[in-house]
Amino acid sequence: MTSPTTRFSDRVDHYVRWRPTYPPEVIGLLRDRCRLGPDSVVADCGAGTGIFTKLLLATGCHVHAVEPNQEMRGIAELQLGDQSGFTSHAATAEATGLPAASADLITVAQAFHWFDRDACQKEFARILRPEGWVALIWNERLTEGCAFLEDYERFLHTHGTDYASVSQRRIDDRLLADWFAPGSFSSTGFSNRQSFDLEGLTGRALSSSYIPNADHPRHSAMLAALRTLFDRHQENGRVDFLYRTTVHLGRPRA
Repeated sequence: MTSPTTRFSDRVDHYVRWRPTYPPEVIGLLRDRCRLGPDSVVADCGAGTGIFTKLLLATGCHVHAVEPNQEMRGIAELQLGDQSGFTSHAATAEATGLPAASADLITVAQAFHWFDRDACQKEFARILRPEGWVALIWNERLTEGCAFLEDYERFLHTHGTDYASVSQRRIDDRLLADWFAPGSFSSTGFSNRQSFDLEGLTGRALSSSYIPNADHPRHSAMLAALRTLFDRHQENGRVDFLYRTTVHLGRPRA
């Protein structure tokens, strides 16, 4: 499998344009539970192109965006670099370089499954303030209950280069309980949605690291299958991606 640090380097344009943002209720939850606001210092680890970082900055807090991938980090710096609360760090979640006990909140949006869990647990404990919080957040695409999304899941298993390996990295409650121990966590879910025409569906697929890119020998076959899938399910020229956005929020320390 390609290194987690570099596997999205050739996907940045599609990632920025077609990946979903997060429902406003996520920030509302962090305001209510973690007192997120202008006085907060947040370490956004695995910040990528800054999709979630942007939402955090809108609260007036200071965000340390930690991202090892140069291409993705560069987009975040280009789009958010003029905001006074934004600081970019070329670093990993396992070795952020941030001072000890410096963060009120650590957020990880759509990235925790790529981390070395033991190493980042130690690093998060180091940089988190005693009453600090950790929020692990995912936009989880629904794979059942919708004919289009069920067919899209089959499409990924057929045409993805290493989709089965990536999908097996998903995190379950047992693993999270072990990771947060001796502290605890709670999970809250929200609905999220994207609507795509064929161009958008193609871009959304190509934003995933396991889809054959333009220089891959299976790229043309993948595009043909995706068009067939779109034609089968489109209504008024569009298809919908449905997500369950889940926030796992806790304090790793008892």
